[in-house]
Amino acid sequence: MAAPDDDNKVVIQNAMITHILPFGAWMILLSIFSPATGWTYALRAVVGAGLFLWFCPWRWYPRLQLKNLGWAMIVGILVFVVWILPETQTVSQFEGFHRLYQLVGILPPWSVPEVQETFPYAPEVCGWPLTIVRLLGSAVVIACIEEFFWRGFLYRWMIASNFLKVDLGLMEKTMFIAVAVLFGLEHHRWLAGIFAGLAYGYMVIRTKDIWAACIAHGITNFLLGLYVIVTRSYQFW
Repeated sequence: MAAPDDDNKVVIQNAMITHILPFGAWMILLSIFSPATGWTYALRAVVGAGLFLWFCPWRWYPRLQLKNLGWAMIVGILVFVVWILPETQTVSQFEGFHRLYQLVGILPPWSVPEVQETFPYAPEVCGWPLTIVRLLGSAVVIACIEEFFWRGFLYRWMIASNFLKVDLGLMEKTMFIAVAVLFGLEHHRWLAGIFAGLAYGYMVIRTKDIWAACIAHGITNFLLGLYVIVTRSYQFW
């Protein structure tokens, strides 16, 4: 008969797997299929969604609190604005700031810019069905996967190895900033990414509702996708 401590370790290990594996699979497929195409993104979305639904990481969290939907919308829209604003025509009139952001804010220092002759997710390249998959994959699949990994697991695990015991509302400033920075560095627009990490992370701490952060993240990605398609600003994708 297993000891209670052994049972507890098994629960923690299972919880870690459910949070890590969908995100890990997404990142592995991202590195394998480079440069990306509409079909490889669709594969990532299907695999990511399948693993997320199979492992059900939400079983360790309370349900969405409807009172947080308004805040989720505000945060999602705010992050979207911050994400695109430095590269809009309005801001480009301020040449000094615009050039500085182009130089510093778009790629982490160690990244090498990719020369793109075509944009793989443009409808004329991959077709509208795969463009829509790209839009929904970013707004639904990866938004949920990332929130459960970064805010649900990693932030709390950096505070205590038994992360399930760490209250979602606990603010530990050093770990909070560290996770936001790591989240930002995962993205090409890393400065905007850090802001997004701070915004989504604070929302989880303030509301103790990880689903609210998922919705905020999804709104950001959905609005960004619509902006990309309407204005043909495919560099954001």
